[in-house]
Amino acid sequence: MIIDSLELDSNVSDIAAKLQKEGVDYGFSEGFEDKVLDKLFGKNIIPARENEFVKNLSFLVNRVAISGIAAILILLLTIFLTEGGSFSLNSLVGLSDVYDEGLLCLLGVI
Repeated sequence: MIIDSLELDSNVSDIAAKLQKEGVDYGFSEGFEDKVLDKLFGKNIIPARENEFVKNLSFLVNRVAISGIAAILILLLTIFLTEGGSFSLNSLVGLSDVYDEGLLCLLGVI
């Protein structure tokens, strides 16, 4: 029938009449449109894009947090090893080799 409809001398209404005569019906049941629209635009549907974004954001935050903690631990280990096995406020700030009096003199306090 599809090939017959491509011929120039074929009549489309004749093909539709043949299909109806053979029992083919193109009508939909009552309420079909409402059911389809409720499925497409229903209130209970969570957009997949929003759900995926939240999941990816959570994954990204975990990755960044773990990398940040690893960097902090490496920095603390480096400070511990370079200062001879001790932590102090001066060593954490980077003032381990500067005397307090010299620092105050440089700041112009004395």
